[in-house]
Amino acid sequence: MKTIFVQFKCRPGKAYGVADALVQDVAEISEVYSTSGNYDLIAKFYLEDDQDIGHFVTERLQTVDGVADTFTLVAFKAFG
Repeated sequence: MKTIFVQFKCRPGKAYGVADALVQDVAEISEVYSTSGNYDLIAKFYLEDDQDIGHFVTERLQTVDGVADTFTLVAFKAFG
């Protein structure tokens, strides 16, 4: 399994709708949080080893209604 974190910049007034859509429609999601700063949400996803990160983000996440921009981080090792 691969772990990625994706930050979402949402169109005004759409952050809660985007969060709800992610939880309802994207099976790979682990959790999603609202945040302050440059992005409105951050979500954690677990992808299969053979699943393409670029296709997942561009086709499954960036197309969610209300998403204006994303920033993807690939995680290597969990500590703790």
